[in-house]
Amino acid sequence: MGKTGMRLRPALGRSMGGPRRAATRMSGTQTDARDQVLDEIPVAGEGTKTMKRTGTSALLVEESNKNSVLDDVLGALFQVGGKLIFPNDDAVVAVGHLNDLIGDFPLFIPLQQYFFRAGGVYKLSFAPVSQATFYVISDAAAVKHILKENTFSFDKGLLAEILEPILGQGLIPANIETWKARRPVVQPGFHLNWLNRMSITFNECANVLSDKLDKAHEEDEVVDLENLFNSVSLDIIGKAVFNYDFGSVTRESPVIKAAYACLKEAEHRSTFLLPYWNVPVLGSGETSVIPRQREFAMHLKVLNDKLDQMVKEARTLKSEADLEALEKRNYHEMEDPSLLRFLVDLRGGDCDDKQLRDDLMTLLVAGHETTGSLLTWCAFELAQNREEMLKIQKEIDSVVGDGEIEFDHIKQLNATRLALAESLRLYPQPPILLRRALEDTELPLSHGGEDKSTVGADGVMQEKTVKLGKGANVFISVWNLHRNPNLWDEPNKFDPSRWAGRKEPFSDLTSWKGYEPRENPGMYPNEVDADFAYIPFGGGQRKCVGDQFAMMEAVIILSKVLQKFDIQLAVPPEEVGMSTGATIHTRAGLKVRCTPRNK
Repeated sequence: MGKTGMRLRPALGRSMGGPRRAATRMSGTQTDARDQVLDEIPVAGEGTKTMKRTGTSALLVEESNKNSVLDDVLGALFQVGGKLIFPNDDAVVAVGHLNDLIGDFPLFIPLQQYFFRAGGVYKLSFAPVSQATFYVISDAAAVKHILKENTFSFDKGLLAEILEPILGQGLIPANIETWKARRPVVQPGFHLNWLNRMSITFNECANVLSDKLDKAHEEDEVVDLENLFNSVSLDIIGKAVFNYDFGSVTRESPVIKAAYACLKEAEHRSTFLLPYWNVPVLGSGETSVIPRQREFAMHLKVLNDKLDQMVKEARTLKSEADLEALEKRNYHEMEDPSLLRFLVDLRGGDCDDKQLRDDLMTLLVAGHETTGSLLTWCAFELAQNREEMLKIQKEIDSVVGDGEIEFDHIKQLNATRLALAESLRLYPQPPILLRRALEDTELPLSHGGEDKSTVGADGVMQEKTVKLGKGANVFISVWNLHRNPNLWDEPNKFDPSRWAGRKEPFSDLTSWKGYEPRENPGMYPNEVDADFAYIPFGGGQRKCVGDQFAMMEAVIILSKVLQKFDIQLAVPPEEVGMSTGATIHTRAGLKVRCTPRNK
């Protein structure tokens, strides 16, 4: 029978007895008092040891109202579900509440509250059925087991079911057989020669953004940097993947409106665990009784029609070649250097138009969301850490001067790359990865020492292994993993320098090797360097195909902005909230002033 912890109630949210808006705020490091707001918190696996949530990005939350009778009844039902579903798994059972899912706060926050009490792997059940029962994973060894060592023992499960109507069989939601067929075709398109050419596109789009910031300064305007970063990311994806100029930084169009509507719906579905859009009695698409779904169907048709048009036009100009020849093309002289052109021309990479459209739609959604959010939160942190911003600007002045950020500059912009890497640790994009077990498996845990089990701060016994049954749904909480105090020193602190040297594992970690920077570092510290305690782009064979592209893009955009401007928050940092999407967004934009630098 699964072990049941004490009743775990997140310290935020709305009680079932009455509405209450939760305040999820962010704090910076400039005011020492902010570091003292929260009391010390228990950390599972550390016995009586406590950890204070201090430093940059510590989350401040309000205590919830007292539970209502209905809330208690639902909590008891959820506890029963945790005991009945996969009863012999040796997992700690955390007691869930319905308003944990529907409250006015990011989903990953209550999952973190449970983690502090229940440990690196726990079971959370919202009903006594397997579809509503989830294993929440925040342990590096367990994550490595799922993503790397047993890649094909898990599929995307719930995520694939949610996103299939939008992304079809693109790489993210694809079943294993489709993924095995398409990944070897898509991945070579991100080759070094092409990335070199794309650095020019990144600069061109970043220059449009810079002009926009110049104009805003001249008119003494506060700008929403989150919106602008999302727009420039969309423009880059359009040019790089489709050879299409969205021009969303400077204009609007039906295609742009449709693209954003589809992106928003993809986010909505990825965080809404009750798929009402699949209920037959409610209809679907343009016949749905739900206005939101009818509107989405209209936008999806506009975008799909545009993608179909691009695919057909690309096929009419097909110039078939093998992979080696495509990699040696002079992309600097090509009128169409897009990834679509590569996929169409690649000999042996044939697929039908629908599959190619699915591939393109997936790259659009994934490529837009991650980069825009990464840049937003990096700017948020740098605006509160003046010394880090100055370090980056000094490096840009030394390496680049006032010119364009060339491909060969990127590896030399070390401070910029590490600031972005640290932002991805604090604000992972996405904060949660979904998987489903295709067979029985046993998860190892990093924490445990010499004994058979560990004791959480609330007295819960945590086994050193947890059994997952076939069909088990898994939440890999990247947010928890990246802020796990059993793995990281001062886990809530924005500290890019942490990536410069080795991080030794704590003595009682039995299977985590620590972090070891490479002698010749890549574009960013990766999951192998950190032994899966850091997975900004996932890991294993199903790792994000565009990780190098995304980091290059982010380095160039951020460098182009800081080359010319200082960033100041236009609102107090504690007023910048978070909302859950496919990635982590602010609640109402990142309002800043961008002031030209005095060089």
